[in-house]
Amino acid sequence: MDPYIGKLLDNRYEILELVGTGGMAKVYKARCHRLNRLVAIKILREDLSQDAEFRRRFHDESQAVAMLSHPNIVAVYDVSRSSELEYIVMELIDGITLKQYMQKKGNKLNWREALHFITQIIKALGHAHSRGIIHRDIKPHNVMVLRDGSVKVADFGIARVASGGHSTLTQEALGSVHYISPEQARGSHIDARSDLYSAGVVLYEMITGRLPFEGDTPVSVAIQHINSIPLSPRELDSTIPEALEVITMRAMAPNPDQRYLSADEMLADLEEFRKNPNINFDYSASEFDPEDPMDEDGFTQVRPVHTGSGRAAGERRYEEERTQNRSRQYEEEYAQRRGPGRRYEEESSRRSRRYEEDEEDMPRQGPVWPIVLAAAAVLLFVVLMVSFLWKAVFAGSLTPPKTDEVPNLIGKVYEEIKNDTELLGRFTLVAGDTVADEAEPGTIIEQTPEAETQVEETVTEITVTISGGPDTVAMPRIDNMDYQEACRLLREKGLKPVVPPRYEHDDTVEEGHVISYTPLEDVELPPSTEVYMVVSLGPEEQKIEVPDLLNKTESLAKSMISSYNLGDKGRTEHEYDDTVEEGKVISQYPVAGTKVDPGTNVNLIISLGPDPSTQTPDPPPVVDPDPGNQNNPDPGTTTDPTPVTKHVNVSLVGYEGEVTIRLLLDGVEVGSATADATMDTAVDVPVQGKTGMGTREVAVYINGVAIGTIPVNFDA
Repeated sequence: MDPYIGKLLDNRYEILELVGTGGMAKVYKARCHRLNRLVAIKILREDLSQDAEFRRRFHDESQAVAMLSHPNIVAVYDVSRSSELEYIVMELIDGITLKQYMQKKGNKLNWREALHFITQIIKALGHAHSRGIIHRDIKPHNVMVLRDGSVKVADFGIARVASGGHSTLTQEALGSVHYISPEQARGSHIDARSDLYSAGVVLYEMITGRLPFEGDTPVSVAIQHINSIPLSPRELDSTIPEALEVITMRAMAPNPDQRYLSADEMLADLEEFRKNPNINFDYSASEFDPEDPMDEDGFTQVRPVHTGSGRAAGERRYEEERTQNRSRQYEEEYAQRRGPGRRYEEESSRRSRRYEEDEEDMPRQGPVWPIVLAAAAVLLFVVLMVSFLWKAVFAGSLTPPKTDEVPNLIGKVYEEIKNDTELLGRFTLVAGDTVADEAEPGTIIEQTPEAETQVEETVTEITVTISGGPDTVAMPRIDNMDYQEACRLLREKGLKPVVPPRYEHDDTVEEGHVISYTPLEDVELPPSTEVYMVVSLGPEEQKIEVPDLLNKTESLAKSMISSYNLGDKGRTEHEYDDTVEEGKVISQYPVAGTKVDPGTNVNLIISLGPDPSTQTPDPPPVVDPDPGNQNNPDPGTTTDPTPVTKHVNVSLVGYEGEVTIRLLLDGVEVGSATADATMDTAVDVPVQGKTGMGTREVAVYINGVAIGTIPVNFDA
C-alpha cells in the first residue's frame, strides 16, 4: 500500500488516493481540512528525494509555478519543503489530458475545436512568458481538458526562468522529443519561442491526426526536428484552412527568427483567423523552410527527398548517411547521460544493413571528392560536438552558480518590511495568500524560498503567506430579514442556522421574518456556530366567545351579536315552540361559549309560541261519585312526558379521519358520537328527548365547529 495514503501532511492535508505518477513526482488527491476543499498534491518521489539536484529542480518548479496566476494554468495553493518531504499543493482538475481527449476523438480534431484549444494554450504561455517563465515541455499530455471545454496547462516540471534558458538534451526533454524545438534538441540557448514551436507541433497533431516526425529512437526523432521539414497539414488533409496551415508552419519554423516573436503575436493571428477563416496572411507556409543549407551550428538542413535512381539515389543515400552520423553522436551523448553500459545494437545493425544495401545500389566508379567532403563534414561535426559538450556539461560543473542566502521573514509584519531593502537585499517581496491563523493580522507566517536557504541569483522574489488573524466570523444583522434569506446569509458566512426556528406571533414583524436571534450582531464566532432564530407568525387573531342568546328577545339577541363584533348576516328562522315564549330565541349556532373569529355570523331560531293546530280544549272536570273512594286517582295530578330516542343522519362528506359529533338542543348536549370519515360518508347519531316536545331544531357540531341544524320530531 502507498505509504502516503491516509497520512495528514502539516496537520492540514489528508492524502486520499494516488491519481498519477510522473518522472519526478507522484500526484495525490487530498482534502484540505482548513478550507474543507479537495486539492491535488505533488510529492517528490522517494527514490529521488535523497538527490540534492532533483530536490533543487523540484523546488525550482514550485518557485516557477507559484509566480503564475491565470485561468488557463493549473493554480498552486501551497508549497512545503522540509528535510524529509517536499510537496506542492495545487487545484484538483476534474478532466482528462488533451492527449486522452484526442485519442477518444480518433486522434484528429475538427479544426474549429483545435483552434479553441490552441488559443487557450497560447494565452497560458503568454502569461507565463510575461513572468519570465519558459515551460519547455509543452505537449498534449501536459494540457488538461475540463468538462466545460476550457483547458489548463500543467506540469512546469522542467520550467526555467528566461535568464537561465540554456538547455541540454536531458532525459525529460528526450521523453517529450516529438514536441521538442530544434534549438532545445541541439542543447542551444532557448527562449519563449521554443514553447511556441512545441505549441505548433500540438496544433499540427490536432488538425492532422499525426505527429510531424516519427522514428525508432528518441534521438532519431530529435535529429528530424533539427534537419527536416514535415509535410504541410494541407498535404495530409486538403480541408484544413490555408490560414490555419500558415499559422501552424510559422510556429514550427526551424529557425526561431522565422517564428512568431511572442505568444501575443501568435494569439493575434489566431484571433484574426477565428473572425475570418478565409483570411490571407501576407506570408505563406513555404516561407518557413530553411533558406540557408547551413544552420547556426553548421548543421545541414535536410528535407525529405523523393526516391530516384542512379546518381540522384546515391546522393540521397549520401545525405542520409551524414544524418545517421549525427544521430550516432547524439545517441552516444544520450547513452552517457543515462549511464554506462547502454548501447544501441539495433541502430548499429540497421546502419550496417543500410551500408550493405547502399553499396549494391551505388555506382562502382565515381569521383573521390564526395568521400573527402564527407570526411571533412564528420570531422567538423566532431569538433562542434566536443565544443557543445564542454559548454553544456563540463563548463557549468566547473563554475558553481552564485548563490545568496534568503532572509528570515517569518513573524515580521508585511507592510513594515515590504520596502526594507536593508533586510531584503536584492530580493523583492511578493504577497501571496492571506489565510486564517492565530498570528496577528498582517504577520508573515510562511515564505518561499524558505528562510536561510541558498538560492541562485536567478531567484529574485520571495513569496509570503500573510495571516488574516484567527478564523472567526462576525455575526451579521438579520432582524426583520426574511427567514429563508437569513438562512442563506448565515450559511455563506460559515454559520449554521438551527432548523426549525421557534415561531411566535408578533404585531410589528411581518409574518415569515426574523423577530430575534442569538448570538447577537457583530459577535465574533467560530465557523459552524449554531444560530437560533425566532420567526414571526404575524399578529395573533383575537377569538370572540359567542354570548348566550337563548330566551333572549330577537331584538336583544341581534343587539348583543353586534356589540360582540360578530356578523349580522346570519339566518333568522321562526318556529313554533311550546316551551319558549313567542319572540324569544329557541336555539343559536354557533352555540354559546364557542370561540370564533371576529365577524362570524350567528344563526338564530325564534319562537312563534305554541302551535295552534296542536292545541286541544281542556277536558271537562271529572266528578268523582265517590269522593271518599281511595281507589280513584287525584283529579289534580298529571302524567309526566315519556323519554324518547330519535336518530339524526349526519353527513361526513369533506372530512377525513376520525371526527367527533355533538348534538345540542337549547345549549344542552342531547347526543354525541365518533366516526371514521375515511370509511363512512354519513352516520346516524342518537338524540335524547321527551314526548310532547314536538319538532325541534337540533344544532350539529363536528370537531367543535357548528355546521347547521337538523329538525327532529320527538312526538312522531
